[in-house]
Amino acid sequence: MRSRFAARPAHLTRLALAAVAAVALTATATATATATADSRSVTARACGTNDLNLKVRSETQAGGYLLVTAKAKSGVTCYLKGVLPSASFGSSIDTEVSPAEQGVSDSVTLSGSTAAYAGISPKTTDGDQGRQFDQLHLSVAGDEANSVTLDLPEAVTVHKPVGTNWHADPADAVPFAG
Repeated sequence: MRSRFAARPAHLTRLALAAVAAVALTATATATATATADSRSVTARACGTNDLNLKVRSETQAGGYLLVTAKAKSGVTCYLKGVLPSASFGSSIDTEVSPAEQGVSDSVTLSGSTAAYAGISPKTTDGDQGRQFDQLHLSVAGDEANSVTLDLPEAVTVHKPVGTNWHADPADAVPFAG
C-alpha cells in the first residue's frame, strides 16, 4: 500500500514546511518581544544615590530620631533594597550608623510621589556621652561614592547611632534601640 505522503509532489511538501517554519518564527518573535516589554515595564533598576531626592526631619517618637525620606527624581523609576542606608554624622567610625534591624525588609519601588523611609536614632545611650553634629552624610548602600550631605533640622548629640532599613511606611522606620 502506498503512503499518502509519498504521493504528494515535492514542491507542495516544501511549501507546507516553509509555512510551518514561518508560523513558528513569528510566534517566537512575538513571545520574545512581549517578554522583553513586560520585563521593562515591571522590573525597575536599583536606585543610586543620584536618582533620589533626600530629606531629613526630626521626629519625637522613641526618644527622638531623624526620619529620612527618599523620592525618585522626576522621570526616574527605581527600587531601594530593604537594607540600611549608608550613613554617618562625621568621618570617624564611631559616628557611622549601625543597623537597628536584624533582617532585610521588602524593597520599595520609587516613582512619582512614592517614597521610602529610614529612621536614624543618633544617640542610643544614656548619659552625657557623644558629640554634636548638624549634618548627616547619606548614600544608598553600595553607592557610597555618591554620598550626599544633608543639613539636620537642629544639631543632635551622636553616640552609638542606629538606623532602620528602607520602608514603604514611615511608621515602620521608627528605630528602637534595643
